Amino acid sequence: MEYRNLGRSGLKVSVFSFGAMTFGDGSGIFASVGDTRGEDARLQIDMCLDAGVNLFDTADVYTDGQSEELLGEILGPRRKDVLIATKCLGRTGPGVNDLGSSRKHVVEACEASLKRLKTDYIDLYILHWPDPHTPLETTLSAIETVVRQGKVRAFGVSNHFAFDLCELLWIADKYGWPKPVSSQIPYSMLKRHFNIDLEFCDKHNIGVTPYQILEGGLLTGKYKRGQAIPEGSRMQENPKWLSNPDDHIYDQLEATEALAAEAGVPFSQYTVAWTLAQQAMSSMVLGVKTLKQVEDAVAGADVTLSPDILAKQEKITPPPHRHRAPFTRPA
Repeated sequence: MEYRNLGRSGLKVSVFSFGAMTFGDGSGIFASVGDTRGEDARLQIDMCLDAGVNLFDTADVYTDGQSEELLGEILGPRRKDVLIATKCLGRTGPGVNDLGSSRKHVVEACEASLKRLKTDYIDLYILHWPDPHTPLETTLSAIETVVRQGKVRAFGVSNHFAFDLCELLWIADKYGWPKPVSSQIPYSMLKRHFNIDLEFCDKHNIGVTPYQILEGGLLTGKYKRGQAIPEGSRMQENPKWLSNPDDHIYDQLEATEALAAEAGVPFSQYTVAWTLAQQAMSSMVLGVKTLKQVEDAVAGADVTLSPDILAKQEKITPPPHRHRAPFTRPA
């Protein structure tokens, strides 16, 4: 397993981190993806630990807190050997203030997560998404408090754009408060609208922890144009979460699969290798169900794609066009 720096935190993280969004009985706002319990959950964590994974990602809203509870219970005495990332901002109760990034909610949500995780500290506390109703000074003040109290070691963000990060860094500099060390974004060959954010994170030493890199199996070769949807797949079990792609996407998938074959790498491992070759990448957040998926993630992390292959992929799945005026182009 390869380990990389998590931004400016000083922490070394495995390039593959385990996403526990599926842990629980399938309740709450993420009900459609959460139904892993008992021995299945324990087996998944054991597989990841055996493979060298040291970062485990969850959130207080995943199956109404059950994901945190299961993760804390299964890690048990092994907790000191790993890093735990969890998130706040989502609704955690019926009250009008049981959500958002107010000082009240951030501090109370942190305490509740600590209890569910059965731990004294959170290694990486993540703001799950921007809160347009709360000034960032208020939110960062709360983060500074839980960091100073020793309940949080470092903080990051999720689903924030580069301009959000820029403002966070400016406020942190102004008051001498902690700076975000990571940015968790949906990113894949098929979803590259965050490309400009990678440049920002690279410049400001913020580690990127992408999720949805396999696009529910689209980027593993699982789904074929004109063929039946595989039994037990994400698309078959939860079509609202992942729908059948259009012909343009299938064109990209087929061209990418052919390029992976040219590189001599299985499609799923190729996807992992391509992702890790992008700017500022620290650790990919992956949800796994089988040992084969763990093995593919680890094997893909050991693959280095040639500049020629990467250039060809850029033509197949280019990022969205970003206009630059002539006077801003490099000479």
